[in-house]
This record gives sequence, structure tokens and C-alpha cells, in this order.
Amino acid sequence: MPMHAAATLAAPRAPLTVTEVETPAPATDEVLVRVRAAAINPVDWVIQGTGRITYRWLRTPAVLGSDIAGEVIAVGADVTRFRVGQRVFGLATGTDRGRDPLREGAFQHSSILLERLTAPTPESLTDAEAAVFPLGLSTAACALFQPQHLGLRMPGTPASAAAPEVVVVWGGSTSVGMNAIQLARAAGYTVVSTASAKNAEAVSALGAEAVVDHGSPSAVADMVAAVGGRPVAGAVALGAGSTDACLDVLSRAGGTRLAMASTPVSLDSLAGGRHLFPAMLPVFTRIGLATVRSSLRARRLGIHAGFVWGSSLRDDEMGPRLWRETVPRMLADGSLRPAPSPLVVGDGLEAVQGALDRQRAGVSAQKVVVRL
Repeated sequence: MPMHAAATLAAPRAPLTVTEVETPAPATDEVLVRVRAAAINPVDWVIQGTGRITYRWLRTPAVLGSDIAGEVIAVGADVTRFRVGQRVFGLATGTDRGRDPLREGAFQHSSILLERLTAPTPESLTDAEAAVFPLGLSTAACALFQPQHLGLRMPGTPASAAAPEVVVVWGGSTSVGMNAIQLARAAGYTVVSTASAKNAEAVSALGAEAVVDHGSPSAVADMVAAVGGRPVAGAVALGAGSTDACLDVLSRAGGTRLAMASTPVSLDSLAGGRHLFPAMLPVFTRIGLATVRSSLRARRLGIHAGFVWGSSLRDDEMGPRLWRETVPRMLADGSLRPAPSPLVVGDGLEAVQGALDRQRAGVSAQKVVVRL
């Protein structure tokens, strides 16, 4: 059996170490990719630091990471869209329940991608730029287009002749937010968003009609004013405190659907702490109470609210439509561009643990990337 190098999580809460693992053969609907760049998402250090509680199904050793860019080195029997040597990027789902975390993780030299969650990399993009897309783009698409969330029409679907509805994106400078703005605009919606003053110009450049300072005491009122009485298709809540803020906006502006893509309390101190127990008890108690409070409030207001799982598109019709049709078309016509911009922090598998630590320490309007 051929082998390759991987940055593996040998045990829960252990630092990543470079080891040799078996190189898998692709199944009929898969491609095997030589990974050239991998991006870091908060979920990676959450799994590493709190996986005993948050990802109890995940067995170790495991390879983490969702965002892959590289070139195809083998294709499954039913794959016709890709050829060996072609540059691609896609979403790895190895840490999901029922998946194989050694076959599908991003932090290794060779990884499996499902054909239906993979797109060709245009010549205009570097691997580092392509790697910023997969999880942020997929999560944004789930929030906007899945029927259980906002249920909006996808890009390429004819819009009605009526005035465009407004989509509220609270947290526009996040990875999910930047992609949500671009997808919603391409689908014909007007977007109003939030960002810090530092990032407002970047968020506006992606297509937000108005950008409100989320730190302002009048942020909710400013957002309602930006909506301006127009019909609201729904809101996407990103970042601590965003759920309650979005409920305030929707209750005053008339919207009835909310997609939540963040925990109400950050897990960074818990994930990076020396001990998980008993420090987890007050943190998860706060998360549980905040979630129940927000859910009850949404129900009282008549707002449908649900949490988004970014890789759930793997098992519905939207995933193939997004990755096979929408993403290539938007990249070709320039309506989708890599955002946030890649922040390359190192080269090689030995740099991955430092990259996770860098992401957990905080980045703004950038996505941490390691070149492999």
C-alpha cells in the first residue's frame, strides 16, 4: 500500500504531528488530490481542543481540515469531469459523522474529495486563493439556499420582476459572510451587512449595498434603516451576539427566517486551555442557556431559526448544483472572487499546528492558509 505524509491528530487535544498514513484509492464518485494548499477554519481547532464533547463520534488518529486545493492524481470509475493532473479545489468532509477522517482530511499530502463537492481551479487563481473557498462558501450556500434555512433561489434561477428582496448578513467580513454576500448578490438579492470600520470597504466591494458598524450602539437601528422598509428575505447570523442582533433586526424590519452559523459563546479559551474538564462546564452551560433563550425568543417573534451545518450539502441536491454549476460559472464571469484574502503563514505539514494556533488567536478579513 502506498503511503504519504499527514499532520495527524493522534489523540483528543494532542498537538498535530507529522506521520505516514496509507494513500487511499478513490471510490467511484471520488477524486484523489495532491494537496498544494489547505486553509484553516475555526472548526479545526474546536475539534482539536473540544472534540471529546463537540465531535464525540470522531475517532483518532484523524486528519483534520476541510479546505483543499491541489491537483488530481487519480479519479474514480464514474468521474468524467476531472482528469489526472487537473488543478481543483473542494470541500473535504472527513470529520463529519460516518466519514473517514484519514481519507478525507485536508492536512495531508494526498486526500480524497467527492466529485460532487469539487470544482476546477481557474488559471487566474493560485492554490492559496482557491483554498479559501470550500467551507466558507458551502456554509454560506447552505444558509442562503437550503429550504430549512432561508430557502432563497440560487444564482442562475430567474428572479421575479418585483423589487429585489433584502438579505441581512450580520458578520460580513467573516469567511462565511463574504461568500454569502457574493452568492446572494449573484442570485439577485440586495444585501445589507455589518463589519468594523476597518473592513467596511472590503465588504462593500463584494456587493453589500450598505455596511453598518457592528460595534456601534445604534447598529440594529442603522441596519433597519438600511433595509428601508423593503421586504426582507432573511438574515444570516455570524459571530458572537449576532443571533440576538438579527432577531432585533428581523422583528423590526419584517423578516421571518434566520440562519445561524456561529455558537453564541466562543470556544477559543476552552480549546486552548490546559484542561477541558471542568472548564467546559460553565462554557457549555452558557452556550446551552443562550441557545434556548434565543430559540424561545425567535418562536415568540414568529421567526424560523436554525443552525447551519456547512457540509450538509454533501447529501442534498444543492451541493452538486453549487459545485458543478454555480461556482465554475461565477468564477468565469467574475461574480465570485476569493474572500477573505489568503494569509499564508507557512509551508509544509510542520506549519499546520502553528496555523491553527494563529487562526485561534484571531484574524480579521483574512483566511489562514498553509502551502503544502
